[in-house]
Amino acid sequence: MDPLLTILAVFGLLICSAFFSGSETAVTAASRARMHRFETEGVSGARIVNRLIEERERLIGAILLGNNLVNILASILVGGLFAQMFAEGGVLYATIVMTALVLIFAEVLPKTVAITNTDRVALLVAPLLRILVFVLAPIVGFVQWIVRRTLLVLGLDVSNTESVLSAHEELRGAIDLHHQEGAVFREDRDRLGGVLDLHELEVGDVMVHRKSMSMIDADQPSSVVISQILKSPHTRIPIWQDDPENIIGVLHARDILRALSSADWDPDKLDMKAIASTAWFVPETTSLREQLDAFLAERGHLALVVDEYGALQGLVTLEDILEEIVGEISDEHDVHITGLRPQADGSIIVDGSVPVRDLNRAMDWTLSDEEATTIAGLVIHEAQTIPDVGQIFTFYGYKFEILRRQRNQIMALRITPPRSQLSVGEASKVGSQLH
Repeated sequence: MDPLLTILAVFGLLICSAFFSGSETAVTAASRARMHRFETEGVSGARIVNRLIEERERLIGAILLGNNLVNILASILVGGLFAQMFAEGGVLYATIVMTALVLIFAEVLPKTVAITNTDRVALLVAPLLRILVFVLAPIVGFVQWIVRRTLLVLGLDVSNTESVLSAHEELRGAIDLHHQEGAVFREDRDRLGGVLDLHELEVGDVMVHRKSMSMIDADQPSSVVISQILKSPHTRIPIWQDDPENIIGVLHARDILRALSSADWDPDKLDMKAIASTAWFVPETTSLREQLDAFLAERGHLALVVDEYGALQGLVTLEDILEEIVGEISDEHDVHITGLRPQADGSIIVDGSVPVRDLNRAMDWTLSDEEATTIAGLVIHEAQTIPDVGQIFTFYGYKFEILRRQRNQIMALRITPPRSQLSVGEASKVGSQLH
């Protein structure tokens, strides 16, 4: 073969190899979310890219097949040319030259271009890749059949392989990555993460425990009930009769105001049980997403939480769920109870009732909240006992020292992080966020 034609053929094959390498990088790295948006906007080539991504295995198979074919053919041509020119040393020289050419011009260069212009390159090469995948489909299918059979013999069945990561996990990973790179602020990360957590959290994780609930005895005089409501920071308060577990309704301050107006402002004319609205009971295993949907559908704001036996566990409000997304919501009538007190040595004194999620969000920590809702519950779970005052434990790299205990309840503890992750001044700013 004429040397000039051989050189031109090798040059063309290297261009094909560069096309395959760059196309593989661009299409596999293309954002499915952006391509979906491009498709809805009618961008040319976006629909083809989405179809190729959906058939990723066939796409990769076709690209690898084409890339190997052109690289091997180019190596054969160069080997033959160098054998004529350098006799016995031709094979060695051909190997060195082809390795350098393929590495630089058919791998690194096209992949660098593709990774820096992912969407543009993917849209550009998509039509040609679709033709390639269609033409090579029979060969690729045969190769895939051999691969699957071989892996099956080795005990690995990949015929029904599913994505390891769920959509929620992929989104969370992307948010965390962008946060580490500085593109997403911490507050935005927490809010976006809160939305993703709604399907994982249950109302039992965010409810106000029955020990902390404000409730009213229905057998009290109406004037006393009204006085209690006026002193309360809440507009909706459960009302019980005979036994605190026997909730018969929920009083709303606005309903009482209307009733007072109709009764010429005489409290003794009011029947609180008649004014109270029907209590809404929900299982503690209800997910926050389901409860949020229920609140929106029923235009409700408060639900009482019960366990599997129907026993009262606490209450959850629409605000409690929204706070999981946007953080603490406060108004001028809220009563703030500081649950976090930063110390000069870098440690934090925390009330045992502080939720783990709230502490993580305020301090940007990563304590586990899968097995316990509060900090006290976390320590008891990890220690597998109810610790005494003065005991010190180390979990997840953090040191927990029990400072105060009341009966079987941990009231306060000191937490020392592995290193100074937050200055005292910064901790003071977030301390008031915890309730």
